[in-house]
Amino acid sequence: MTDSPPLRVAIVGAGPAGFYAAGQLLAVDEPQFAVDLYDRLPTPYGLVRSGVAPDHPKIKSVTRAYDRTSEHERFRFFGHVELGTDIGREQLLEHYHVVLYTIGTAIDRRLGIPGEDLRGSHPATEFVAWYNGHPDHSGLEVDLRARQAVVVGAGNVAIDVARMLALAPSELQITDTADHAIDVLSASGIEEITVLARRGPLQAAFTNPELLEMGELERGDVEVVGAELDELSAVALGEADKTRRRNVEIIQDYAARPKTRKPITVRFRFLASPVELLGDADGHVRAVRIESNRIVAREDGSLAASGTGAFEEIPAQLVFRSIGYTGRPVAGVPFDERRGLIRNEGGRVTDADGTPQVGEYVSGWIKRGPSGVIGTNKKDSQDTVDRILEDAAAGRLNDPASDDIEAMIATCTNAVTWEGWQAINAIETAAGEASTPGRPRVKLTEWAALREAAKDALAGQTRR
Repeated sequence: MTDSPPLRVAIVGAGPAGFYAAGQLLAVDEPQFAVDLYDRLPTPYGLVRSGVAPDHPKIKSVTRAYDRTSEHERFRFFGHVELGTDIGREQLLEHYHVVLYTIGTAIDRRLGIPGEDLRGSHPATEFVAWYNGHPDHSGLEVDLRARQAVVVGAGNVAIDVARMLALAPSELQITDTADHAIDVLSASGIEEITVLARRGPLQAAFTNPELLEMGELERGDVEVVGAELDELSAVALGEADKTRRRNVEIIQDYAARPKTRKPITVRFRFLASPVELLGDADGHVRAVRIESNRIVAREDGSLAASGTGAFEEIPAQLVFRSIGYTGRPVAGVPFDERRGLIRNEGGRVTDADGTPQVGEYVSGWIKRGPSGVIGTNKKDSQDTVDRILEDAAAGRLNDPASDDIEAMIATCTNAVTWEGWQAINAIETAAGEASTPGRPRVKLTEWAALREAAKDALAGQTRR
């Protein structure tokens, strides 16, 4: 170990990928790194706070590991600092040897069909952020007086949306669902929820625990349309991974279940694609026109959905799309518009010609796309950290012009340190204890309230 000062690292994005990378870098003995973790929100944890379903507290417990990282003497947190607005890419490169982007992919993919912008049609990302208390979306208006809702997608976000719509008030009140969402969800008039999947049960991207939860709803029966496997899928079943095989078993079990006359029906509708959202005279969704599909084999042997030319309408006054996510360009960082990701090769940011950008790296969804579970980001970040270590050994890191990071942060008038987050956390957890026994927190959901709670952690205040 040398007496050289630590190499300075700025990680932009305080979600799982950012925290895993921070912990991995801080664990390196030679060279040593000092990590500053930035986020545009005053609160850390990214989608663990604002994306994981509120009724999944065990998944959220991963933040304990992130909190241990925050205790390291060479770690600092600067929340409420937005790249491209409060600080620029050039400023970070002027102050840090390494800039690592872990900003995720927060934009939903559109269906690209007529009627998508009718009232009552929402991206699942906004609805998830709304019930999780994200300050950008706390004012979202969701009319749950609807009787019928359609969720388009066959992944865990789609199933989370469907389950949240079906939960009973008693199931919501013990979670950290935002208060404004509990009020609206508890007064919901929804009786039918259709989860629409363009391919069959074998191709669904649900994970087994999330799919199994749908069979345990206090006030929801499960139905399945299209549970049978076509010939091509039946053959592919033998080579499918364990998760997909188990999904098929669960879905076929649901299809065989008798209804128990619960007030809500959650229907999985496979092999169907939305082709148009139909509106009423007031410009509100009234139905989804769908086309039935069949499974076909592509030239490369993979299976795809192909329309059959048979159409029908599903009544719906509320529609959520959850068919994937993409990133947005930020602050001049090289961006691949086609893939919706920061351009990179193995975690090294590159320009359009594939030339690595000195000192710039990427990890998480904005590196590889929105895939995997929270833990997937641990290996992904380690792969990028390995590239950083290779470049450090080869003398290929950035050579910053200044080490006066405090002066740079002082220009960000609302910056929140870790102590500021702890102040927010204390207020939220105390409100949770006062609200309902066992409730983990009542979230602050407005920007002004979050800033006020963290007012003792103004720009320029260091962590220690």
